[in-house]
Amino acid sequence: MARARGANAIMAAAFETTYGTPPSTGFAKLPFVSSQLGEEQGLLESDLLGYGREPLPPTKDVANNDGDVVVPIDLRNFGTWLKLYFGAPTSTAASDVHTHEFHSGAQQLPSMSVQIGMPEVPSYGMNFGVRGNTMRVAMQRSGLLTATLGLIAQGETKAAVPGAAASPSEAVIERFAQAQGSVSRNGIALGTVVSSEFTYSNQLEKVEVLRADGRIADADAGMVMMSGQIVVRFDSTTLLDQATNGTPCELDFGWTTDASRSLIIKGHSVFLPKAKTPVTGPNGVQATFAWQAAKDPTLGRTVTAILVNDVEGY
Repeated sequence: MARARGANAIMAAAFETTYGTPPSTGFAKLPFVSSQLGEEQGLLESDLLGYGREPLPPTKDVANNDGDVVVPIDLRNFGTWLKLYFGAPTSTAASDVHTHEFHSGAQQLPSMSVQIGMPEVPSYGMNFGVRGNTMRVAMQRSGLLTATLGLIAQGETKAAVPGAAASPSEAVIERFAQAQGSVSRNGIALGTVVSSEFTYSNQLEKVEVLRADGRIADADAGMVMMSGQIVVRFDSTTLLDQATNGTPCELDFGWTTDASRSLIIKGHSVFLPKAKTPVTGPNGVQATFAWQAAKDPTLGRTVTAILVNDVEGY
């Protein structure tokens, strides 16, 4: 029996028709950087007395399956994750260019089954009832662009064969780069952004009920939340004036290869706090704005993600 290696690990995922029930078809291979998915079940130490100093056997506690998965932000596969967090997009096509628009605030969100396979052992863990809770993205001038996805699953089953995920479909990987990123305010690029990060959350609440298997019944979506921070070189009072006035703006976080390949995530009504402009030495002065997004009164939503690629639909 060989030892498992991360280089050969396979992630395959498919959307569920019924929550917690892995589908029999439709699995796609997804690239990933790391995964913390997997069911764990702790032990409760015995509290019984009267049997001497030696401990009695422990009792099983509830089962939990949640953790972070780090994935590349790429042209095609990332749309699958956007669907998990936002729901199915509205897709339009012009020739071979397909535009997928994802909106926050859907009343019902989909769930997935995600299998992590280690073929050397062999061991295949099917995580079912997977829902998207948080999505964290950090932007900087260089480096690899990834998203950290906080997922909550209902449970996991282990098998020695991949089963329904034996022959997943596979899309060509074309990653966006940090060097292609930009931040815009009200449609105008901010040229002095040093770094930026944002977190989108569905603020899922585990439905913890009494069950013989110790698992959750589901994870219900709460209020949409999007927040983050931008660090800028202090060259004007535009952002400070907005923070002082308490007026919102639209912030766009985007990566563009060309007109037919791009991803833009929009916070429609973003409020900025009043920030310090500390002077810490002879070099440039920077300001950090920890912003929060709210529902735009005209659009009726907080966030829109627009993915332009050559995929017909998600």
